[in-house]
Formats: sequence, structure tokens, C-alpha cells
Amino acid sequence: MGNYVSKGDYDRDTRYLSTRITADGRDGWPVEPGRYRLVVSRACPWANRSIIVRRLLGLEDVLSMAVASPTHGEESWIFDPEDGDLNPGGRDPVLGIHELREAYLRRDPDYDKGVTVPAIVDIETGQVVTNDPHQITLDLTTEWTEHHRAGAPDLYPEAKRAEIDEVMDVVYRDVNNGVYQAGFAGSQSAYEAAYNALFARLDWLSDRLANQRYLVGDSITEADVRLFTTLARFDAVYHGHFKCNRQKLSEIPVLWAYARDLFQTPGFGDTIDFDHIKRHYYCVHKDINPTGIVPVGPDVSGWLTAHDREILMGRPFGTGTPPLPPTADETVPREHTPFAA
Repeated sequence: MGNYVSKGDYDRDTRYLSTRITADGRDGWPVEPGRYRLVVSRACPWANRSIIVRRLLGLEDVLSMAVASPTHGEESWIFDPEDGDLNPGGRDPVLGIHELREAYLRRDPDYDKGVTVPAIVDIETGQVVTNDPHQITLDLTTEWTEHHRAGAPDLYPEAKRAEIDEVMDVVYRDVNNGVYQAGFAGSQSAYEAAYNALFARLDWLSDRLANQRYLVGDSITEADVRLFTTLARFDAVYHGHFKCNRQKLSEIPVLWAYARDLFQTPGFGDTIDFDHIKRHYYCVHKDINPTGIVPVGPDVSGWLTAHDREILMGRPFGTGTPPLPPTADETVPREHTPFAA
């Protein structure tokens, strides 16, 4: 996923497979219902974005989803037999693979970059088409429009794209990737630089959201999706495990209310699996947590408390409607979510 450079800075590997699935098929991969499978892990914030966008747009029936285990080895995300009916025999039931790496090697036998999620796999050939997390969600919004549900929100409205892009760029640099730069820093100076940039940006976001319900405009956009998946993991993982500990999210009033507002919006909190999140970070990152002990806390019931953001007006889905509840096979286990209480 990344590596250290000479100054101790964390350098994320962003050498993604850049082919795109588009309405006109210009890269050789046209949008087709049932042709592709979205491979995710509920632990991963980048994959979580695609889960949310797929739900909000109502693409479940045209783009199936495979859920990998929250823990994995050095080379690949896997489908764990412990996942029971989800991945019988330790293989994805559609792609027939145990390791996601197999689908990358079918695309390129000499593939030597990161085996990352989300990844969209062509079911017939079994090869990865794209693993670019930033482009995948934008393409689901702009290229799969023919298959959006009635009432799907416009997550990337053309008139606001410049502002959305600007906000997403700084959020990615200082927050989405910033927590990793702090957590995987190889020197004190690199850690402190990332820490300071992170909390300066969270303060900036608090100011921005103090008097408006969403990041851009009066409804949810792609920018909110991208910030939310980091905020959802903040107290459970980033505060302690990644040493982002000036404050917990629950101690930052505006951002905590904003995050709860989104969490309680259909399509957001019902995709969050706190068990998978903690097991991934605390078990996989042995260089940070060599014992592999997974913390019991924090108490996540606070995610369902009143946020009072309605007074700022705005409509979550614009002129659209909420998505349907997740299907039984895509519902987060009751014991992994506060919605079970």
C-alpha cells in the first residue's frame, strides 16, 4: 500500500490500473449489467466509499459485490472460510478465487503493484479491470446513469464539480491520506508534520460545516462520502492506533455532529462494520501493533444519538429519495453495528 522514503514520510502507492468502465466503452470495458463484480473489504475506507456510492445510486442489481476478509497476508486480500455463507470454502462464490491477487495476475501475469480494494473484476475473464478508488466512484455516478435507481441523488453535480474537486483534494491530502502519513511515519518529524496538517484541516472543516449541513451545497456529494469513511474510523482506529490523538472525533463538536448526521443517513452508517475495521488495522499492521490485540472499545452507541443538524436545512438526497435497506446478504452483522441495539 505504501512505503517509507528517506525522510520517514509515508508514500502511498497510487500506481492504479487506470482503465475505466464507461458508457461508451472507450477503454474496452463498457457498462453492462451483470458483467462485473465489485470487490471490497468493509474494513477499508477507500472500498467503503464504493459500497456507499453503489447503495446510494441503487446499483446492487447491476453490479454485484464480493466482500473480502478484514485480515490478509502480505500479498493479497483473501476470501476467508470463516466468513461462512458469504465465502463458502474460502472462495468468492462468483469469481471462484481465494486470493484477490489471482484476479490481478489474470489481468497481468507480471503484476507487481498493490493488490488493493476496491477492485472491479470482469466476471467472465476473472481479471481486474480497475482498482482506482477515486475514479471508480466518480464513474459509478457519471457513467452508470442508465442503471441508477429512480430517485438516485446526483453526487457529482456538474455545476459544482470544481468546488467538489477542490474540497476532495485537500481532504485527501490532509485527512484521508493524512491519518496514514501520521500512523506509518518513520520519523518524529514526519509524524508531527502529518499530525499538524491533519488537525489543521479538521479545524478548517469544522469552520466550513458550522453553518452548512454538507461540504458543498445543500445535499450530499462525493466530497461527503470521502470524508465520512475516514471520520467513521477515527475513534476506533486512527486516534489510538495511528496516534492522531489531539482529540477524538467525539470531542470535536461540529465534525462529530456532521459525522452522526451522515451515519444515520441510509446508505452510510449501515455500511460500517466496526468489527472488521478494528480487526484489519490492529491485526494486519504488525509493525505498529505487534501483539495483534484488538481493543474492545470504543462504545459505538453514540453514533445513533441526536445530531440536530436538521436546523441547517438541506436535503440529504437533493430532489431524490433514500436508498432501500441493504439486502440480507449485504447487511452488516448485528453484533458489528450500533443499529442492532
